[in-house]
Amino acid sequence: MKNNFDEIIPRRGSDCYKWDCADADDVLPLWVADMDFKAAPCIQRALEERVRHGIFGYEKVPERYYDSVVAWFRQRHGWAIRRDAMLYTTGVVPALSSILRAVVMTGDKVLLTTPVYNCFFSCVRNNGAEVVESPLTVGDDGKYHFDWTDFEQKCSDDKVVAYILCNPQNPGGRVWTKDELACIGDICRRHDVLVVSDEIHNELVMPGYTYTPFAAVSKENEAHSVTCISASKSFNIAGLQMANIVCTDPALRRRIDRAINIHETCDVNPFAPVATIAAYSDEGATWLDELNRYIKGNFEYLTQQFEAINGLSVNCKFNVMPLEGTYLAWVDCKDLCALHHTDSKGLEELIVQKARVWFNEGSMYGQAGEGYLRINLACPRSTLIEALRRLAHFVKE
Repeated sequence: MKNNFDEIIPRRGSDCYKWDCADADDVLPLWVADMDFKAAPCIQRALEERVRHGIFGYEKVPERYYDSVVAWFRQRHGWAIRRDAMLYTTGVVPALSSILRAVVMTGDKVLLTTPVYNCFFSCVRNNGAEVVESPLTVGDDGKYHFDWTDFEQKCSDDKVVAYILCNPQNPGGRVWTKDELACIGDICRRHDVLVVSDEIHNELVMPGYTYTPFAAVSKENEAHSVTCISASKSFNIAGLQMANIVCTDPALRRRIDRAINIHETCDVNPFAPVATIAAYSDEGATWLDELNRYIKGNFEYLTQQFEAINGLSVNCKFNVMPLEGTYLAWVDCKDLCALHHTDSKGLEELIVQKARVWFNEGSMYGQAGEGYLRINLACPRSTLIEALRRLAHFVKE
């Protein structure tokens, strides 16, 4: 099979959350973070072979699954994951919830650097804890950076027991550097704050940037953290539902394992291990590199089109944040919000109504995201072209 990211795969009518939640068939969905590309051919072949077996009973995760995960991260990212430090569950969000269940008590606080993935908020609150936000700041380079003074101040609160890191960062597209990750680790250790690192976007890194696992920065980082990883986002197999938790602390790992069982998220389907093993292969790596180049091309096209859109009005300018990782563009639309006397939620609804394009509104990622829109770039170029054509027409009108 040839990798053809320009191919249009009809998804509407396939019970697809991304495409079948719109109120009409003419809405283009560039919101939910899954891709409109077929999975890598090596994954398709592996799943086809598993289907031909014809029996789909309870799954025992094989040792070759763990071997493939360990080998992939060692070879591709220089992180030596210990086999005995790994737990599996049905996804990164269930993993985060299980970790928090193991470490927080009612009334505890969990720190988030916002804007950040919206499910972090519900994971914290569903486990009886309170969200504390440390807003990221936009630097002269147009990218998000930590406000280290505010971050340490928030960590110094005795009730803050954990910090959920998003690495790479969703929705802002930062790939945190080794120095930044080291600084996070130093501050959190000083204040006895556990780092819980969501690294589901780890393979989605633009050419010229390097993803560093938080736990790979130092032995101290590894010992004082729990990391969530999965092939699901990068290889478009989220519907198969499987993720890994890496925790080197035996006592904490036992508590997390117990929480996974209490949540009843300890069983996976017969297809998820097969798909992950296939993804973490030489062929999977080649496919992934081609994917990242394609996404970079989509982002470059998007930035060019927003430059053109900015020329349509002196009163309405957009600022596209540079993309280092993920396939999610983060766009400052405050001028357009002001023009229509609305907030980002109202703007999302207005663009769906008038332009028939669905983006994610920014405030769902925390108050620091107000005035932004998140745009999913993991689609064929022709889909992106049409979506931005509609948006430009809406702005012009």
